[in-house]
Amino acid sequence: MSEIKTTAPGINAWAPEYLESQYEQWKADPASVGSQWQSFFQGFDLAASQTDAPSAAVAAAPANDAFIDKNGRVNSLVYHYRDVGHLAANLDPLGIKRASPEMLTLDFHGLSEADLDTKFRTGVREFTNGSATLRDIIAYLQSIYCGTMGVEYMHIQNTGERRWLQERLEKSTIKPAISPDGKRGLLRKLLQAEMFENFLHTRYKGEKRFSLEGGETLIPILWYALESAGELEAKEVVVGMAHRGRLNVLANIINKSYDEIFSEFEGNYDNLGDGGGDVKYHKGYSSNFITSTGNFIKLTLTANPSHLEAVDPVVEGRTRAKQRLLKDTERKLVLPFLIHGDAAFAGQGIVAEMFNMMTLPGYTTGGTIHFIVNNQIGFTTDPADARSTPYCTDVAKMVQSPIFHVNSEDPEMCANVVKIALEYRQRFRKDVVIDMWCYRKYGHNEGDEPAYTQPRMYEVIRTKKPISSIYQEKLREENIVGGDDVELMRSDLEQTLNDAQQYGKENKVRKNLTPFRTQWSGFEREFNFSPVDTTFDEKVLDEIARKLVDFPEGFMVNPKLQRQLTARRDLVLNREALDWGLVENLAYGTLLLEETPVRLSGQDCRRGTFTHRHAALTDFNTEEDFIPLNFIRPGNQERFCVYDSPLSEASVLGFEYGYSLGDPRMLIIWEAQFGDFANGAQVIIDQFIASAETKWERSSGLVFLLPHGYEGQGPEHSSARLERFLQLCAENNMQVCNLTTPAQLFHAFRKQMKQKFRKPLIIMSPKSLLRHPKAVSTVEELCKGRFQEIIDDAQVSDPSKVRRILLHTGKIHYDLMARRAEVDRKDTALIRIEQIYPLHTELLRKVIARYPKANEFYWVQEEPRNMGAWSHIRESLFEQAGITVEYIGRKASATPAVGSKKAHDVEQAQLVEAALPGVVAKVAVG
Repeated sequence: MSEIKTTAPGINAWAPEYLESQYEQWKADPASVGSQWQSFFQGFDLAASQTDAPSAAVAAAPANDAFIDKNGRVNSLVYHYRDVGHLAANLDPLGIKRASPEMLTLDFHGLSEADLDTKFRTGVREFTNGSATLRDIIAYLQSIYCGTMGVEYMHIQNTGERRWLQERLEKSTIKPAISPDGKRGLLRKLLQAEMFENFLHTRYKGEKRFSLEGGETLIPILWYALESAGELEAKEVVVGMAHRGRLNVLANIINKSYDEIFSEFEGNYDNLGDGGGDVKYHKGYSSNFITSTGNFIKLTLTANPSHLEAVDPVVEGRTRAKQRLLKDTERKLVLPFLIHGDAAFAGQGIVAEMFNMMTLPGYTTGGTIHFIVNNQIGFTTDPADARSTPYCTDVAKMVQSPIFHVNSEDPEMCANVVKIALEYRQRFRKDVVIDMWCYRKYGHNEGDEPAYTQPRMYEVIRTKKPISSIYQEKLREENIVGGDDVELMRSDLEQTLNDAQQYGKENKVRKNLTPFRTQWSGFEREFNFSPVDTTFDEKVLDEIARKLVDFPEGFMVNPKLQRQLTARRDLVLNREALDWGLVENLAYGTLLLEETPVRLSGQDCRRGTFTHRHAALTDFNTEEDFIPLNFIRPGNQERFCVYDSPLSEASVLGFEYGYSLGDPRMLIIWEAQFGDFANGAQVIIDQFIASAETKWERSSGLVFLLPHGYEGQGPEHSSARLERFLQLCAENNMQVCNLTTPAQLFHAFRKQMKQKFRKPLIIMSPKSLLRHPKAVSTVEELCKGRFQEIIDDAQVSDPSKVRRILLHTGKIHYDLMARRAEVDRKDTALIRIEQIYPLHTELLRKVIARYPKANEFYWVQEEPRNMGAWSHIRESLFEQAGITVEYIGRKASATPAVGSKKAHDVEQAQLVEAALPGVVAKVAVG
């Protein structure tokens, strides 16, 4: 003990000042004090629940230095139980034991069995009023941290959160406070889950259903979560999950009727809706849940494809929209629940993207409850081949979320964990992870043989008793159920299932839900070209323009930007030509004054990638933000929400899509930094944006702004992959546009919100056109115009002289205009296809009919032949309008564009010369 004696004179005199100074020194630099002090303070700091840790240390210090050293060692042991006790917890229902960590042994801390009956002070809540023997301390900590629950929370740096969890765990976890009725409710939900799966397995052999068997405890803990959420102010819960167990959740949590589910198995289903539909274990549903105490919770299960975890951001966005509609600024009323598989949680990158969004101002939902159905296997892949971390949950540590591991064969502990998780979420507004260890009774699907790859695991699984049998035996021992109680439950459930199946066989069961209700009431599904009035009052437009440069007193804009913004205002007031950035802001302003809120998000979208938008301004001195559009008529307008997004595409686009599901009356826009970056979100585009209406009858009015255009910026910054969107177009599922004037953008936004249907609007937005002197519009075009799907050539004075028609879309129009003026071709008309899909063929025929002598029709594009609109438009023009066209443009290529600006300029010149040759055409048509 010489180290302490030489550095701690006077310790036998209970020197509080010295202890205080050593504690502060240790906090600043643990290595600056001796090893015994390190052990003492490390254990004590996290053991003590009192806020005055140094004073508590003084009170705990015995009268000799040997004892304080040993007390420090005990506190270090306490710390390690809290830190790594989960490694010794009994989590695996298959009974596979894990080695207990060395850090929980007496020897590791310099203690021995001789110390077991010595009393020590530790700060453990159970022993706050006095000391306890080391034997009792260890037994208590074992019961909390090494039972059927293991918890990870010591990685949380926030002391308040950590201490709250410590107090909550050490005060209650050992004896979950679940009433007899609550326990009977858990058993009833277990029986429902088990019997539903058994019924499907025996009555519909060979049908894929992705059984929950082995993980049935998910149903009672979701039920208990909803019961608890109702007590904690929640009014709505939005659920997302993949296919395993989905039918069970639909039936026994979301309350989709058994007969409706069985009718899908029977194929006796009426009112399927338009399109192809989807398999039964991908569909969504919504219902109302009434808790046992009468609280009302609206439940929504979001439809999901087979792409595991793709639904996560959709759920978060939908939740955020619902929170806004309920004015839930504290984010306590609407909760997101996400149900994961263990392999997907660790393997899918979008999970990490979602955790990153947890506290971001534009994307937070106040915390998500993550339920992991941990089958300890992914299809046929063992955890050792699936992740590099001890647990599938380790990704959650990136945001310091607490992680609860729990054995599914202890439903009461599972329920208790859910209650703690919800309380934590409501208090701290952060994500919580519940890792429920279970198993998968069958293979990946019911026809799969898992013993090919996991023979030993499935040898154990074949001998397992159902969880309901284990739990009912426990409740019988406690006299919670007795006699024929369980048999009566089983009999009633069996009769219910039989009756529902018989009804499903004899009757065509119609869906209980229609897609256009609540927030979607009044909308229609079918697209049409009916004119939409998007005009606007010029005087009010002037008011908006003035407000765009009306800053708070003392707010200083960057002087260079101040001049630009003032010049923009004057362009409106003086009725001069208006550019894209200005017109876009004006469009938002008009909608806000018409009670239409606007949400815009994307990478760097507040300023704009191309320094064109300036929707949010930054004070030159203080860096405080100001959003002028929110102060046009304060208190008498809707809100403009604009957020710079994290550097992610899939999660952010999924979030905005989910938001659009929740609020169809808000203009919701996602902007890619460059259009080709959208391919980072291709799963969301394919599985939700393009197909959700056909698969799940879910409409969306989400708007894409995808910067697109060939200006010599290379393969990665030229193309928004227009061809990929067009390839996905069918059944009027999307609107795809490539606009050429600011007025067209103005009216496209306003039309999107005023038409009676909602379809995704994909806009190939400009880059160089943002500052092109010809790509401008007038106030009159904004206030008196309308959206034009096809724009005729206003410069053709004598249509009878036209022999050649060049159909095209987007930026190439201005190159063609310049070339035509250069070669003075009066026999050529330039017709712009502003909306490529759905193609307004009737209008196109009328435009072309204006040129009775035209006999040459060409499609001109910047993109290579195998890209852009060519393949789509050729078929559309021929089939829908009876027009045969030839191609002019770049040859087919494996890459969108060349890397050299010089090579680009040569190619661009060649294609416009081919479209509008002078005396001698210099190149052949591509």
